Amino acid sequence: MRTPVNHIIGFSEMLIEDADAKDRSTLIPDLQKIHTAAHHLLDLINAKPGAPSPMTASPQPSYPEVADPLFPMTGRILAVDDNPENLELLVRRLEQHGLDVTKTTNSLETLDILRSRAFDLVLLDVMMPVLDGYSVLLQIKADPTLRHIPVLMISALDEMESVARCIEAGAEDYLPKPLNPTLLRARLNACLEKKNLRDVEQRHLRVIEETQSRLHKELEEASAYMRSILPDPCTTPLRVDWKYQPSSELAGDTFGYHWIDADHFAIYLLDVCGHGVGAALLSATAINALRSDALPGVDFRNPDEVLFALNNAFQMERQNNLYFTIWYGVYHAPDHTLRYSTGGHPPALLISPKPDGTKSPNRLATPGMIIGVMEDAPYVSSECQIPVGATLFVLCDGCYEIRTPDGEVMEFDDFEDFMLEINGQTNTLDKLESWVHSKHGTGPLDDDFSIIQIQF
Repeated sequence: MRTPVNHIIGFSEMLIEDADAKDRSTLIPDLQKIHTAAHHLLDLINAKPGAPSPMTASPQPSYPEVADPLFPMTGRILAVDDNPENLELLVRRLEQHGLDVTKTTNSLETLDILRSRAFDLVLLDVMMPVLDGYSVLLQIKADPTLRHIPVLMISALDEMESVARCIEAGAEDYLPKPLNPTLLRARLNACLEKKNLRDVEQRHLRVIEETQSRLHKELEEASAYMRSILPDPCTTPLRVDWKYQPSSELAGDTFGYHWIDADHFAIYLLDVCGHGVGAALLSATAINALRSDALPGVDFRNPDEVLFALNNAFQMERQNNLYFTIWYGVYHAPDHTLRYSTGGHPPALLISPKPDGTKSPNRLATPGMIIGVMEDAPYVSSECQIPVGATLFVLCDGCYEIRTPDGEVMEFDDFEDFMLEINGQTNTLDKLESWVHSKHGTGPLDDDFSIIQIQF
C-alpha cells in the first residue's frame, strides 16, 4: 500500500508548488490537508504492532505554506524504476529542476542505455523484479567505461539493509521514499557537482597525458639526435671505441673526434652542468662548433687556443647560466705526440706498456677554468709522447664518481686501478660499464657515463 500513498504525497507536494508558483494560493490549504492525511496513512502502514498510533502521537509537520524555490540544474539523468507511477513522479521532479531525463522501467536495459549516451547521474530503485537495483549497480561498477557515473539508490524505509549493501558496492548515496523535495535537491546538487568536478579533472588529466606523451616523443627525438652526432667507432689508422649512457633522456655529455688534416687527429669530450633540454642544446652546439671548425680565426691544432675561443663564445650569462668542462687533445701522428688542454675537466688516463711487461698510468690534465665562467680566462697546453701500444681513455666524471649503496663515493684512483687491471683485455669498456653498475647498485646512474678509448 505504500506505493499509491507515496504517489499521493509526491503529487500533492508538486501541486502545492505549482499552486504557489501560479498564484493560486486558495488551493493550497486543501492540498495540504490531502498531503497531511496521506502522511498519517503512511505512518499507520509503517507502524509496528503494539506501537502508539500515529493518529494519537505528535502530528507530522505540515507541508510549508510556501514551496521551496527550485534551483535550475544541468545534467543528463537516467531514472530506473519498474513502477510507472513512481517513475513518472520522479521524472516530473527532475524535469522541474531543468534536468534532461531518460527513463526506463526495464532494469535489464540499464547498461545498454548508459552505453548509448553520456549520463551524469543514475537514479536506481532498489526493489525491482527480474534484476534488482543491487545487481544493476554491480554491473555498472564492474564496467570500466561506466563505473565513474554516480548512482543514487531509491528505497523504502524498510530496505535499509539493501541500501547499505549498495553503498558498499559503490553507490553514491540513497533517497528514501517518499521523495522529499529538499533532500532530492540536495542529493542531486551534491552528485552532479561531484560528477562535474571529476569530468573537469579527467579533462585536465587527458591534457596532461597528451602533453606528457608529446614531450616524451620530442625528448626521444632529441635523444636520437644527440646520439646521431656521435662519431662512429673506427679501427684504422687508430682504433677508437666509446661508451655512452645518459642518466636521463637528455644528457649534458657529448664527445667527438676527427682528422683535422692528414697528420692531426682531434679528440674532445665535454660535460655540461645538469641534464635535460638546456644542457643537451648547449652540448650539441659546442660539439658542432668543434666538429665543423666553426670558431673563427682558431687553429684547431692548438688546444689552449681552442679552449680560449670556446670560453669566450659560450659565456654562461648568454647560455642560461649553463657552463661546461672539456678535455681537448690533438694527436700528431708523424711523431706520436699528443698536445692537450683541459677546462675544469677530469684528466684523461694514458696507459702505456713498459719493457718489463707491466703498464704505466699517466694522468693527462692542465690547469684551466670551467668554460663560460670568466671571459678571457687563460688556458695552457701540455704535450706528451705516445708509445706504440698505448691506450688513452678520455672520460667524464660519471665514469668514476659513483655513489655506492652504503653512501661511499668512489674516486679517480679506483677507476685507474680497475683500468690497469683490465687494460688489454677484450671488451674493456663493457667491463668498465658493468663494474660501474655493480658499484652503484640497482637503478639508473646518478650522472652521464661517457668515455672514449683510443688504442695507438
